[in-house]
Amino acid sequence: MIRILATGFAGLLGLAFGSFLNVCVSRWPAGESVVAPRSHCRNCEHTLAWWENVPLVSWVVLRGRCRGCGAGISWRYPLVELAVGGLWAVAAQGFFKNINEPGPWTTFHIYYSIVTLLSQCLFFWLMVALAFLDAEHLWLPNLLTLPGIVLGFVAFLTAAWFRALDVLAFYGAIQLRNRFLFQIAWHRLAGILAAAGLVLLLRWLYGLIRHREGMGLGDVKLMALLAAWLGLPGTLLAFFIGTMLGAIAGIVVILVPSRREAPNDWATTRLPFGTFLCVGGIVSSLWGAPIIAAYMRWAGF
Repeated sequence: MIRILATGFAGLLGLAFGSFLNVCVSRWPAGESVVAPRSHCRNCEHTLAWWENVPLVSWVVLRGRCRGCGAGISWRYPLVELAVGGLWAVAAQGFFKNINEPGPWTTFHIYYSIVTLLSQCLFFWLMVALAFLDAEHLWLPNLLTLPGIVLGFVAFLTAAWFRALDVLAFYGAIQLRNRFLFQIAWHRLAGILAAAGLVLLLRWLYGLIRHREGMGLGDVKLMALLAAWLGLPGTLLAFFIGTMLGAIAGIVVILVPSRREAPNDWATTRLPFGTFLCVGGIVSSLWGAPIIAAYMRWAGF
């Protein structure tokens, strides 16, 4: 019962943070404050009542239209709220899975599980934010990517610290802790640099061949962010998934005439690769370990 209630609470909290994210996605590109003025219709400036601001429910009750002018409310609003709420509920499920792992765990195992839960929730929020910002505006703001790299690295080290205290304390090997943490910190930093360097290399090669810019520097920072949170193997998986999704989207653009004829559609200029990378990052975070393990077995490693 506690597990069900906690998962439901995490989902509801995710809906609320998804609603706040919608405000950010709407206002950040225009340079507006996310605090003031109050939520309002961007077509008629109608200030929303409290019941028009309930995550997901209000959109359904209003049938996706403004109560003041009848203008359509984008599908992005419920999608963002559902995405954050659903992912946070999944993260809560993972928390209970961690604390119920068999083994002679210490109290530090609980701390490790809590840090993992909080960091995963933050990671999912960042991924949804960057995915929709890039999809709508072809924009991966430094406001999110640069702090995201630092937060990912700090979250990784914090979780590793508690994991080391847990495992090494049980085996009576506390003296190995600092050496262990130094090694994994160095490996994670190397992974961040390698992931960013990969996209920089591809960006340079594309410019050399096509004589124009392909991937932007925002994609470079996003790859570094992914590596900070997921490690290099998980980031390479996210990159592969993002590339495949981008290729599929490109084929759809070629095959669907209406997409090619839309003059203001991003599909007629360039694809939001950051969006596909974020989707790949979410998949890698949730199922990266078994996917990589299955690939290693298939490849004979």
